[in-house]
Amino acid sequence: MAAALAGLLIGLLIGPLLFALAVVGGSLMPANADAVPPDRGVTIYVNTNGVHTGIVMPTVHPLHDWRGRAPAADLPDPRRAGPWVLIGWGDRDFFLNTPTWAEVDPRVVLRAALGNDDTLMHVDHLQRLWRGPDLRPVVLSADQYRALARAIEADFAGGTAIPGYGPGDVFYPAHGRYSAIRTCNAWTGDRLRAVGIRIGYWTPLSWSVMRWF
Repeated sequence: MAAALAGLLIGLLIGPLLFALAVVGGSLMPANADAVPPDRGVTIYVNTNGVHTGIVMPTVHPLHDWRGRAPAADLPDPRRAGPWVLIGWGDRDFFLNTPTWAEVDPRVVLRAALGNDDTLMHVDHLQRLWRGPDLRPVVLSADQYRALARAIEADFAGGTAIPGYGPGDVFYPAHGRYSAIRTCNAWTGDRLRAVGIRIGYWTPLSWSVMRWF
């Protein structure tokens, strides 16, 4: 009995440590290590609000038009539509109830970490961009941008739009399972990594993504 208890305690201590090491290792080890940004191409941006990361893209571009997927009419105030869209993916409950760290509920975090198929795409319509550490530019080739847009389009499951945090953003049902392994930030890293951007092998945290740009 004592040995079993000791083993359980050791497991409880080692498990979080191994997970933390995996987070650090995955965040620091580069995938696409030899990738070189093109001299000319499509400039997108990676954004964070401190909890969630997302990808900022031009609403209308010769290579892709987001107005069909996320029309202005879906917004609480269609006048808030602009030349840029910020798109992210995540757990429905976590997204709707944790817009910033100030709203973190441990119960919501635990439920999300254990895994949930109820996921959403978050689309924030932006009328202008800004300078700051929370918005980092990334230049993609035309082929990379096409591939990125196709992959993000495929994450939308269709269905009725859900009001967002304010007049200029909206949620949509999404494909995919959220968990402690595949977080909203891991999704951002997955989408960028898949088109050849230099980023960590696993990016579960906002920091894991933003440190690369």
